[in-house]
Amino acid sequence: MGDHIARGEDFENKAEKKLGGWGLFGSKYEDAADLFDKAGNCFKLAKSWDKAGAVYVKLANCHLKLDSKHEAANAYADAAHCYKKSNIKEAISCLEQSVNLFLDIGRLNLAARYYKEIAELYEQEQYLEQAISYYEKAADLFQSEDVTTTANQCKQRVAQFSAQMEKYPRAIEIFEEIARHSVNNNLLKYGVRGHLLNAGICQLCKGDVVAINNALERYQELDPTFSGTRECKLLVDLAAAIDEEDVAKFTDAVKEYDSMTQLDAWRTTLLLRVKETLKAKELEEDDLT
Repeated sequence: MGDHIARGEDFENKAEKKLGGWGLFGSKYEDAADLFDKAGNCFKLAKSWDKAGAVYVKLANCHLKLDSKHEAANAYADAAHCYKKSNIKEAISCLEQSVNLFLDIGRLNLAARYYKEIAELYEQEQYLEQAISYYEKAADLFQSEDVTTTANQCKQRVAQFSAQMEKYPRAIEIFEEIARHSVNNNLLKYGVRGHLLNAGICQLCKGDVVAINNALERYQELDPTFSGTRECKLLVDLAAAIDEEDVAKFTDAVKEYDSMTQLDAWRTTLLLRVKETLKAKELEEDDLT
């Protein structure tokens, strides 16, 4: 480890000397870039992530002096991947720089990829508003590049976080839009019932029985196979339980579905919210009688 750090520092010092010395404009930045790159590799081998990140930022600056935007963007991404292990704020800052350069040179697929990475870092840190913003940016770029599956994955995260933050109409709109665009696509149509289930659960969270039943009719028109699915049965049973204000019926419907297809944490959290609201109503009515 110590050896790698010493070698890295040696390469970095030589690079700084190149930049501070005389020489042809282009060649000194090229020479320094080569040395910074070697320094970065040494620091990575030593798992000295802050030092590696800082050196890759210096490498990016050399490439910018040489007007090599693609190489500069890659160097910022390398810096970010080192900082991810030690300093999330710096990692995001470097990914932002990388994205801006890739957008400048029209590499939208790479810009999309790094927007998604920024979103994942914000998600990891539980900054959901920021995560939503970057997943949206990533989805737009993936969509423009016809990378539909990844665009949909990003949109799903936006919908899931919106629902977590109780922005149910926004979540419903996105899940329904993904379902609509997937229903005639041979690769994506098998996911439609999952998207409609997600939209339906968000409808349940709003607690408007008429809106829930209208939505279920719409979903069956959108995908004629939906009415025969266990996802549709679950939503119909839950809507009936809410209408009848029957907590036991609600619980039984969830248990029956979960025994065959395990509900993920997101769906479970939202269904618990609905159940708690239902329980509160039941208690209110008990108090009145």
